[in-house]
Amino acid sequence: LCSECGQAHLLLDNHLYNFQDEVDDELICHICLQPLLQPMDTPCGHTYCFKCLENFMQEYNFCPMDRKKLSFQQCHKSSLLVRNLLDKLVVLCPFKAECQQTMQRCELEAHLQNRCPGFKKYKSELQRKKNPISKGREDPPARGETNSPKDPEVPSGGSSLVAESSGAAVVSLGTAEPGLVNPAFEETEEGESLVQKTSLVAETTTIEIHREDPEEELGMRIVGGKDTPLGNIVVQEVLRDSVIAADGRIAPGDHILEVNGVNISSVTHCQAVSFLRHPGPVLHLMVLQEKGFSNKTAQQDSTSTNREVIHVTLIKRDRSEPLGIKLIRKTDEAGIFILDLLEGGLAAKNGKLSRNDRVLSINGQDLRQGTPEAAAQIIQTTESRVNFVILRQPGVQLGEPVEDGSTSNSSSSSSSSNGGSPVHHRRRPDQNHYRRKSNYQKQRLGNEEKKTVAIKKEPKESLGITIGGGRDNKNKLPIYVTSVQPIGCLFRDGRIKRGDVLLSINGIDLTHLNYYEAVSALKSNAASHSVTLKALEIISLNSPEPSLDIREQGFSWSPLWITWLGLPSYLHFCQDIVLSKGNLESWGFSIVGGFEESKGNQPFFIKTIVPGTPAFRDRKLKCGDEIVAVNGVPAIGMSNSELIPMLKEQRNKVTLTVVSWPGSLV
Repeated sequence: LCSECGQAHLLLDNHLYNFQDEVDDELICHICLQPLLQPMDTPCGHTYCFKCLENFMQEYNFCPMDRKKLSFQQCHKSSLLVRNLLDKLVVLCPFKAECQQTMQRCELEAHLQNRCPGFKKYKSELQRKKNPISKGREDPPARGETNSPKDPEVPSGGSSLVAESSGAAVVSLGTAEPGLVNPAFEETEEGESLVQKTSLVAETTTIEIHREDPEEELGMRIVGGKDTPLGNIVVQEVLRDSVIAADGRIAPGDHILEVNGVNISSVTHCQAVSFLRHPGPVLHLMVLQEKGFSNKTAQQDSTSTNREVIHVTLIKRDRSEPLGIKLIRKTDEAGIFILDLLEGGLAAKNGKLSRNDRVLSINGQDLRQGTPEAAAQIIQTTESRVNFVILRQPGVQLGEPVEDGSTSNSSSSSSSSNGGSPVHHRRRPDQNHYRRKSNYQKQRLGNEEKKTVAIKKEPKESLGITIGGGRDNKNKLPIYVTSVQPIGCLFRDGRIKRGDVLLSINGIDLTHLNYYEAVSALKSNAASHSVTLKALEIISLNSPEPSLDIREQGFSWSPLWITWLGLPSYLHFCQDIVLSKGNLESWGFSIVGGFEESKGNQPFFIKTIVPGTPAFRDRKLKCGDEIVAVNGVPAIGMSNSELIPMLKEQRNKVTLTVVSWPGSLV
């Protein structure tokens, strides 16, 4: 827990407070929808939290309210008067069970450090766990919610897996699947489980996808296959405004088990792509979905019957139009629920949303473990169509809201609890990408063929190729050929093919250029009488089947995910992802791969990211990412039994060096 506010949040996020009274809307940040912290004024007259504005400006160059052009350097601290007004807001001590005191916000830190019996008790418990006097043989306590000084006890029987509905098929992710080690289930030397709660919920669901155009792509990227260490087919990304995003039930991290009744859990990557690209008006998918950690029993969940999933679309006339929805969290269940629909509002006029509905997703963004603030952010940044997927259970009343309350006025598109978690923005990929170091080299899943193509041509004759990639791409891809047009000299020569990685032209290195620099270099050198191209043809272990090319003609073509795995290491660009967690949390991801005597050296891949954990909240780590190093120590040559202890030893912070390739588009 944070020593300043007494609540659990990421180090880089705002402090959290439970305010005694409703706070005037003029003192609310319109990014996080909470009372302002370290307020900053913009030249256009709006005020935001320092951290909220700083995070927002990393991705955008305009004011969130009026979209006027803006840079962070133009903003300045709010007046002393405004800061004093905010500091004097009355807050409740977060340790309600042991302390019922109220105080001004600026006094909370001193209260926690010097006077609060609840925080003192929490620190004593923490110290006792760090330095246990003896190691008994009793069942270890479960890692509970970090905002409570007391940890719930594990029921006898350990980490049994429960499902959200009584009819769901469940699969234990804590079992010893060959090659799979899940840090969330590993035990420390003290024998304490790293799971946050008593069990990890996962269920299989059959989803029916309808397409008006049978040829339309689904709009998701996949990784995995039996020819890779991942084994299963895993959803890496859901594209915005796609068929899958509009449906709202499939999220990154879901494992696809069946397509139209065909089991694809043990097929190659290329075969899975072929199945998923097969055209048709209706597609039946069976997926395994993780729901995060839960301390409920199966008996408690058996009441969750007769629920239905409903799709509702609200259309705003402009970005700023409110929907008139009040959202809230519940004390006993993850996710967000509709508390009320404001009379005369857009949602009330539509008539399809109801009180007590649970919001599963908005515009394809998974909110099963979400917060009201995250929902508000999605709604406010949507131009027109707001697509809700909600879960409705007739006759069930809304549970008791969280103690910090939920308030909103009708001008807001969504409400939030004042003490809720801050919005976790999807930030731009870090700018600290760098070439893979020589000691990070690996055995590739494929081979390559280098070729030098020297051709004579007319000065005005085009090369006749289109390209993709570039180091400005979010995955920092090398430049590759997307098409060879039948009008240029390279088509006539025949040696350069679609998918080839371009290394240089006339001695100019292309491997470090962004897309526009590469286009410029190709055009300027194409004007000469002779052109020498150096290229790389990647040959994956399982060559793509011819049928895979049918639906990817033209400029939108991109290599399959498995193709990138055969790229030489010197063309990889790595990035460092820093994860932070509390002492009572797991990192929240599982890995596959590593050295095995029967298979030799294999890369480590991220297979699972558990909702509600540090890896999930950080948003940078993705399924299918390759772990290159941990805290600078190369992972190549390690086995599972060597890498896992290294991860376990990192109590509060770990730096993962990863290479991320875009999944295959289906």
